[in-house]
This record gives sequence, C-alpha cells and structure tokens, in this order.
Amino acid sequence: MHPSNTIFRVERKEERPSWLARLRHFTWANFTLPMSTGGLALLLAEETQGFTFPGLQTIGKVVYVLDLVLFTLIVLAITYRFVKFPGTLKKSVVHPTEGLFLGTSTLSLASIISGIARYGIPSCGPWLVTVYRVLFWLYFAVTFIIAVGQYALLFTSPKLKLSDMTPSWNLPAFSFMLLGTMAATGAGSQPPDQAVPIIVAGLGAQGFGLLVSVFIYACYVARLIQYGFPAPNSRPGMFIAVGPPAFTGLALIGLANNFPMHYNVFGPDEITVQMLRVLATTVCIFIWFLSLWFFCIAVVANLAVWREISFHLNWYAYIFPNVGFTIALISVGKTLNSPGIIGTGSAMTLLLVIGWLVIVVVHVRAIWKGHILADGKDEDYYVNEKDHRHVKKLDDDIDKQA
Repeated sequence: MHPSNTIFRVERKEERPSWLARLRHFTWANFTLPMSTGGLALLLAEETQGFTFPGLQTIGKVVYVLDLVLFTLIVLAITYRFVKFPGTLKKSVVHPTEGLFLGTSTLSLASIISGIARYGIPSCGPWLVTVYRVLFWLYFAVTFIIAVGQYALLFTSPKLKLSDMTPSWNLPAFSFMLLGTMAATGAGSQPPDQAVPIIVAGLGAQGFGLLVSVFIYACYVARLIQYGFPAPNSRPGMFIAVGPPAFTGLALIGLANNFPMHYNVFGPDEITVQMLRVLATTVCIFIWFLSLWFFCIAVVANLAVWREISFHLNWYAYIFPNVGFTIALISVGKTLNSPGIIGTGSAMTLLLVIGWLVIVVVHVRAIWKGHILADGKDEDYYVNEKDHRHVKKLDDDIDKQA
C-alpha cells in the first residue's frame, strides 16, 4: 500500500488546562493554608509557649512572614478568578459547600492581626498599637455581617440538608468568635481606656461563637446518630469541632490576664484580676475536655478510613483547630505552674509543626498532579454526604435489602 494511503491513528492525551485556567476552581477554601500558617505562628511565639529556647521567637517571625506572603498570593489568585470568570464571586458565596469556607478568609486575617501583637508591636513604635485597634474594630464589623449573612443563606439554601452537616457549618461564626483570641493577644498592649472596650467586645464575640457552636453541635451529633460519620474525604473537617471550646478557653485566660489595673470598678483591681484568672482557668478546664472528646471522635473517624482519604483543602483542619486546643492546654499549664501540662503542650506543638510540613508537601503535590484545581475536585463541586458506602443504613433501607 502506498504510504500516502496509510491512515495513522494517533492517541492524544487529554490536555490539562493551563495554570491560569485552573484558577477557575480556586475556592475560598484555599485560605485554610494561611489560616493554619498564621495559627502556627501564634503557637510558636515565646509568649505563648511555656518552655522556650533561643531562636524560638525568630522561628515564629519567619513563619509569620511566610503567612503574610501566602495570604497575599492567595488574595491575588482568588481575585484573578473573580475578575477573569464573571459570576464566580456570587456563585462562590451562595454555593452550599464553598460558601461555608468564606469564613476562612477572615480567619486568616484574625491570625495576621493577632500576630501583630505577638511579633509586630514589640518591635515597632506605638503607631502599630493604634493600627491594631483600628483593625480589631473593622474586623468586628465585617465578621459580624458575615456571620449574619452566611447563616441567612445557610438557613434558606434548598441544596443544603441536615444529612450534609459537617462542623464546617461552624465557620461563619468561627470568624467572629476569634475576636476573643484577638482581644486576648492584643488588649495588653492597649491603653487602659481602649483595652476595656476591646476586652468586652472580645468576650461577647467569644460567647456568641461558643453558643452558636453548641447549637451547631446539636445538629452535628444528631446527624452522626442518624447517618454515621461523613464521607471519608470530609472527615478531616471533623476536627473543626475541636476549635470553639478550645479557643474559648484560651481567650478567657488571656482576657483575664490582660484586664487593666486601672478602674477599681469591682473593688481593688489586684483582687478582681485574681478572681478573673481563677474563674477563667476553671472554665477553660471545664470546656477543654469537650474539645478533647471531639478530637478523639475525629481521630477514630479518620483512622477508620485513612486509606480512602485523598488530599483536599480541609486537611488543614488537622492544624488550625488543634492550635487552639494546644494553646489552651499550655495556658492552663502556665497558670497552674505545671511542667507536665506545659511539656504535653510542647509535644503537641512539635506534632503540629510536623503535620503542617507534611500537609504542605502533599498540597503542592496535589496541585502538580491535578488532584485539586480541576473540574469536580474542589469545594465548588457539591458532594452529597449520604452518597458513600460508609453511610449508616436506616431500618427502612435494611428492610428493603432483606
């Protein structure tokens, strides 16, 4: 046969979209990376840790600067998505899955603002004290609006059902709740007349966040009883439930420690602060064990299907909620002068650092391999939490199969 009449069949590999085209799927959940990095920076601060060594503060500063860089890059990337692909901004906010992760953007800011108190103010002039105060109140207004708006969408979304419930439903309130942690880290650097309003606002926001979380916990536990654990790839998000009680405990101790010796409203300030510290430590211990219970439940659920869990951005839930869990424990240890508790907190810190490094490596690999930032593989894709083989079968389903 003449070569010109020969038909050559060439199998073409499916072309992967360009890097910029893949940013169409760059969701709000990407802010979990700077959120966790910022939390790690707070954990590594000398003022946070009970046991320190020369260079620890420098390591914390390096992690904090890295957090600023990551946050800036992610803001640029998600801005490109919204500008390049019109309509994605509105869809991302009302999406039943991705919309819940809007709060991670403000949680990232909470870590950055809190980091100003740990790393910026000690090294800069008094101008940064004023900047911190302004950012605190701006954050207060923005996150309260988000908490109201996001839950209004959540309550009215026809796509979101109780069977889809995961602790990520806490995220809209989580951002506002972190005002308690911000107040605990920064109020001590403020003038007394400015510190008290910040402490009051932080305490109120922390109470709001904890109580809303308790309401969400009721739905969450009911969902676990009826349907069992979430789908394997959703189970890392179960660690989000660890956060609210833990962050509340560390916030209460921090707020008590930073109450200004100025007013004598409740009698001598020395006695008032002493009573506040006793009360804060007692409450922290009281609710910390709720975090411990949720932590253990999440560990069991993840270990049961660890071979089936592929990387998603909710893996950073292994880090950020447990940062609060660890800081709360260290705070109790420092208050009680317990080397054992402080040492346990130091060991947990080391594990979180190792965990963060592992997750970042897996994250980069997932991006390179196309396991995320691809069609149907990110939070902009709705996942039915009842559509997996581990879902608990109801009696009616069992009867039908029989």
